[in-house]
Amino acid sequence: MNSKIEVLMDEQALELPAGSSLAELLNELAHEPHSVATALNGQFVARDARPGTLLQDGDKVLLFKPIVGG
Repeated sequence: MNSKIEVLMDEQALELPAGSSLAELLNELAHEPHSVATALNGQFVARDARPGTLLQDGDKVLLFKPIVGG
């Protein structure tokens, strides 16, 4: 069994331990949880869902500025 996975973030390949969550990726990249919004494979992922969102080999992660205002 492979203990590493590869995900694409902004078209760059990142190697992570298998079983990594989206929250762990943000932590590894030193992003404050409230400073970015996230999407996984084109689907928005809410902040509170990130710890339970496990990344799979080949996933595409997008980080973007959250939209605030009205």
